[in-house]
Amino acid sequence: MDTDTLRTTRLSVLDRSLIRQGEDPDAALRATVRFARDIEALGYHRFWVSEHHGVPGVAGSAPTVLAAAVASATTRIRVGTGGVMLPNHRPLVVAEQFGVLESLFPGRIDMGLGRSVGFTGAVRRALGAEKEAAGRFGDDLAELLGWFTGGGGHGVRAMPSQGLRVPVFLLATGSGAHLAAEHGLPLVIAPARGEERMLRAIGDYRRAFRPSALAPEPYVVVSASVAVGATAEEAELMQVSEAWSTVVSRTRGVFPPLPPPKEVLEREMTERERALFAEARDAQIHGTGEEVAAALTGLVERSGADELLLTLNAYDHDRRLDSYRRLARLARLTPGA
Repeated sequence: MDTDTLRTTRLSVLDRSLIRQGEDPDAALRATVRFARDIEALGYHRFWVSEHHGVPGVAGSAPTVLAAAVASATTRIRVGTGGVMLPNHRPLVVAEQFGVLESLFPGRIDMGLGRSVGFTGAVRRALGAEKEAAGRFGDDLAELLGWFTGGGGHGVRAMPSQGLRVPVFLLATGSGAHLAAEHGLPLVIAPARGEERMLRAIGDYRRAFRPSALAPEPYVVVSASVAVGATAEEAELMQVSEAWSTVVSRTRGVFPPLPPPKEVLEREMTERERALFAEARDAQIHGTGEEVAAALTGLVERSGADELLLTLNAYDHDRRLDSYRRLARLARLTPGA
């Protein structure tokens, strides 16, 4: 098994603070903080959290607050957001929040940004950000970047952000890849809608990239759902719960807490549910160490990824950590580095 590619590719972790069936949201948030400490000890490069609003199965609604808790509980790993959804916030407020984070945890904070708005009309109205807000993403991004350089405007000085250097990453939703190239920013992208589409977007990004003070050359982070088990069957089982919650979100409009995998496999699914379940499973990578190493090596070689952002939302917390431990051994990460 050739793992040289894995050993030379940065490996990072995204945790969405998903709630398990029978678990309270506060337990999911505390689990995220504990998990970050474990991930740091294994030698991973970054630990990112995400933003979701009004979702029954997701506790992570305030990423900068949660990032502060994670950074406080760790000492070395980079901490960031994957991402803050800019249409939901004023650029000045986002700049101030990351300015505070960078001031408290210098050299460890990443600002990952996305353009998604709330999933339902009720959530969008509560946030004061209707679908049209996503269309302002480019303007809001330019304003946000300006607050760090003193060009935010309005005769206001962003405190304590002005003059600070916080790495900025753009999620490739909507026009994200185009804007990342235009502003000279790293790109975060996933093969969720097909690998060929992802590869085209990466190619377009690299060709259009304009060097900047934040990134002198293109930098691509590929995100993937990955499970490593002692057996292929064990690994496959770890991703069943999230796949089913994804099916429910697409058929009923609500992403529910993760159910036990056994419960999912015993369900009588409709024909549409079976098709969506298979589609969700196809987007996941799972297997033994050798199988996953081969799959990730191929993904990196095809995409030219500089970094992999890995996610795994297993129902069982211990199995999830064991998966990351196995992958860390494969990649020969340095524990405690």
